Amino acid sequence: MVAATLMSVDTAVKPAGCTNLKLRQLMRRVAQLYDAEVGKTGLRGTQYSLLSYVAKLGPVRPVDLARAMKVDASTLTRNLRPLVDAGWLAMAPGPDARSRLVSVTPAGREKRTEAQRRWRVAQESLNQRLGATRVVALHALLDECQDLLADLPEGEADA
Repeated sequence: MVAATLMSVDTAVKPAGCTNLKLRQLMRRVAQLYDAEVGKTGLRGTQYSLLSYVAKLGPVRPVDLARAMKVDASTLTRNLRPLVDAGWLAMAPGPDARSRLVSVTPAGREKRTEAQRRWRVAQESLNQRLGATRVVALHALLDECQDLLADLPEGEADA
């Protein structure tokens, strides 16, 4: 369905406007919806994502976590600090003297569970506003675009 629509658009019109701007505007609106709901737990949406990644992958080296989340190391370090300070994540020595491991604390697991419930409310709200069919099509289009841009060097993809 999405591919057929894209084929007709590709041959019929030339895109107008800045794709980067349009995506950023949409992302801000979507983030506002999630942040408003997840924020009721004291977390921002990005913090909930980070907590969830660590819960899924941890204990994990920061470099591996950054790679999995597709963020650079300095962004990850900056985003880890408030969660460590709140006692939801812990940093511990890794297998060698130079490495560290990030893991979720019991309080962090509780906070993630609380935030996950609020995230579901936000997701259902988005599904209702956009329509489930449109959300499924959007996910498919985004995944396809991610695959098509996968060969960009990491610095260019993050910019």
